[in-house]
Amino acid sequence: MSPQPDESVLSILGVPRPCVKKRSRDDAFVLTVLTCSLQAIAAPATAPGTTTTRVRQPYPHFRVIVLDDDVNTFQHVAECLLKYIPGMTGDRAWDLTNQVHYEGAATVWSGPQEQAELYHEQLRREGLTMAPLEAA
Repeated sequence: MSPQPDESVLSILGVPRPCVKKRSRDDAFVLTVLTCSLQAIAAPATAPGTTTTRVRQPYPHFRVIVLDDDVNTFQHVAECLLKYIPGMTGDRAWDLTNQVHYEGAATVWSGPQEQAELYHEQLRREGLTMAPLEAA
């Protein structure tokens, strides 16, 4: 008969008492203890009768903002918006260009950071004055 482990050792390992089933052979005992230990580790840490809810956090959106300057013409700004901002219409580009001129800035696109960085860089390379990306 193999030696029996001390109950304190089992409690230190976090092995629940019902998991200790086979005690006749050392290998079987170790296998049972390891299996039960893995089950104890994988078990959720919630109280019985309670439920957990996972809340998915949406990716943060970033705003692409064009600033007013004395260098670019209305036509150039509108053409750049049409060229680089997806889904932009001529009327919307003209409205945003007017907003840039009269209000000093306009948010021309809002969305995931990677795309915002791309549009920001493309408009900057065309010579538009851009505000730093900011979280929406």
